[in-house]
Amino acid sequence: MPLRANRPLHLDVSRRERQILDVLYARERATVAEVRAALPNAPSYSAVRALLRILEEKGYVRHGQDGPRYVYAPTIARDSAKRSALRHMLRTFFNGSTEQAIAALLDDSSSRLSDDELARLARLIDQAGHKD
Repeated sequence: MPLRANRPLHLDVSRRERQILDVLYARERATVAEVRAALPNAPSYSAVRALLRILEEKGYVRHGQDGPRYVYAPTIARDSAKRSALRHMLRTFFNGSTEQAIAALLDDSSSRLSDDELARLARLIDQAGHKD
């Protein structure tokens, strides 16, 4: 199933819709029963089917047929979805400031970085500063 090129700036999805997308990204494609089996505290089969239909109407998934069953797949690449979600989070919570977001992550005592991680981040920051 091909990926869509033009998508909204962020994925407008509920928590449960996000969980369903996570299942589809992990499996690449899945039936309603397979999605339901992978969900925590899974709702009914018909509820999962309805959520997949909503995601399809929003343009985030599409389906094909495998015999009598519908098989669903995401229409947007996972990396694109992550970048879109991150851009949305930056605009929503950090006024578009990457610096403020990184500072908030570094200030969070629950996310201590190792020396290797700090060195890698320093290299990435240095590379970003040298881009034209």
